[in-house]
Amino acid sequence: MNSPAAEKIIVALDVDNKKQALALVGLLSGHVGMFKIGLQRYTADGPALVRAGSFPGKIFLDLKLHDIPNTVARAVESAGKLGVGMLTIHLSGGGEMIRAAVAARSGEMLLLGVTVLTSSNDETLHEVGVAHKTSDQVLRLARLGVANGIDGLVASPQEARMLRQEFGDKIKIVTPGIRPAGSDPGDQKRFATPREAIESGADYLVIGRPITAAPDPRAAVERIVEELAD
Repeated sequence: MNSPAAEKIIVALDVDNKKQALALVGLLSGHVGMFKIGLQRYTADGPALVRAGSFPGKIFLDLKLHDIPNTVARAVESAGKLGVGMLTIHLSGGGEMIRAAVAARSGEMLLLGVTVLTSSNDETLHEVGVAHKTSDQVLRLARLGVANGIDGLVASPQEARMLRQEFGDKIKIVTPGIRPAGSDPGDQKRFATPREAIESGADYLVIGRPITAAPDPRAAVERIVEELAD
């Protein structure tokens, strides 16, 4: 059985093929809380990869849905039928889209709202016409999501403390951009260590390459769990 610290870890299956993804699932099942299937693997393998895992509720389907309200609602319904535990939508789709998604969710699936991607910063926002600072835009979108019934938020570790202070225990906070000490940040611009993210108020940590690219992924998980449980 996973420890409370291990249950906070979501492993991102952003690997080259389905075989590698399922091998990681087999290796790490029982050692982490969930597995994230994002656009890379879902585009290649589709719902079959979700079904192949055979562990209902343990998949975080990170598709960041952003479309007209009816299309998003139907996609949320389809995800619910797959038995996924978490699903993401972009809060920048607006209140009507968020409400349609919330109304379409089923079972115990958590619907998470993406605020600002962790690969973005103030300059990125300015390029697309957003004059606000990144933290201000995160809070603006988070308030929109919570007001329209979202279950949780996806935000960088740098905004987790602000969101926890704003919403208390009303919502779950999921933080990508997690890099254990000494790891290469890659394309992440707003990142933190696992311990820093949890202390800032995160409920779940999405961790990819520091685990999946490690020579021994299970040992990498164990080191992170030790850091969180210390």
